[in-house]
Amino acid sequence: MPRGEKPYRVYRGGRVKGRVPLETRPTRTPERRPDGRARYRGPGPRRKTRRWGWGRIVLVGVIVLLVLIALWGALSYVAFAKGVHAANERLPKGVRAALVKQDGLLLSKSTYILVMGTDHAHTNARSGLRHSDSMMVVRTDPKHHRLYYLSILRDLRVEIPGYGTQKINAAYQFGGAPLAIRTVRSVTGLPINHVVLVDFADFRKLIDDLGGITVNVPEAIRSNKFDCPYKPSRCASWPGWRFHKGSQHMNGQRALVYSRIRENLLNPRDSDASRAGRQQQVVQAIMSKASGPGTLIKMPFVGDNLMRPVATDLSAWQLLQLGWVKFRAGSTVHCRLGGTADGGYILRDAEAANVLLMVEGKSAPQPPAAGSLFGSGCSNKVLG
Repeated sequence: MPRGEKPYRVYRGGRVKGRVPLETRPTRTPERRPDGRARYRGPGPRRKTRRWGWGRIVLVGVIVLLVLIALWGALSYVAFAKGVHAANERLPKGVRAALVKQDGLLLSKSTYILVMGTDHAHTNARSGLRHSDSMMVVRTDPKHHRLYYLSILRDLRVEIPGYGTQKINAAYQFGGAPLAIRTVRSVTGLPINHVVLVDFADFRKLIDDLGGITVNVPEAIRSNKFDCPYKPSRCASWPGWRFHKGSQHMNGQRALVYSRIRENLLNPRDSDASRAGRQQQVVQAIMSKASGPGTLIKMPFVGDNLMRPVATDLSAWQLLQLGWVKFRAGSTVHCRLGGTADGGYILRDAEAANVLLMVEGKSAPQPPAAGSLFGSGCSNKVLG
């Protein structure tokens, strides 16, 4: 052993200041073969693994969510467009020729839509009748975020082109939807741009597919005995349909009955004009529910069913625009085109012309004259 060299090593306690050095794989210089190629010397130093931070996790989560929403929207549109295509195919011939063509998007331009409910009751007494059970013009006003509902009383006496003086609901029986459109245009002077035909036979299914609607009933109602849902033995003592006052949820059957009631035994002043107001409520509730978030969530499953009772010229893209216009509408004006009763007819009153100006937004809404059961007028509330 050389002089001065100790046969042992001295280890000193305590930690060295600074970071503790970790053992790493040494960097190896590749050896060269005689032919010049590098000889493999192992994997080399070990690389450090980087963990995902919260920012990256949130970013990836947002991207995945957006992809799922886009996929859901595409599936919803395909299902809805399928139902709309079937509704376009059901539109009777000659209807498009009777409409006034409109240019531009429904998102920015006002449009007039004629909504007609066709009554095809399957009874022996009415098997051959094809009257329009309800007739309503809906005007959109996107610039002022407003909607107008104009109910035309079914017994209103008008001149039907080619058939003389008749009740306006007979136009559908004489010439179908094309003649009804031309009659409404000649009576009101309004340019009917689109049409929606609703078959009441499938009306209940539409509302049930939406999960029901909510309607604010202005007064208590007890109807006469029609469409009794029970057996004949029980229908003999059945008092009729009842609706309490206030907001209530209705399924398809209840909503259809509510829109069809023509006589309220609790209010002698209730009339066909009151019935028109109830129909406006139901149509407005359906539009609100159809454009609501709950329906959009389940659209891939019910999109094609929503258009089952409808025949229309509106495309899927146009209906989506209407849904957005309805969603943004801040106010609604309810109007009625009526008059005074005379021998089974309703004769137009002096206010009828003013009502049409109100619907076009050229005059402020004015309610019907006090005490008038069928008078023309407009209001921010449902006319009863």
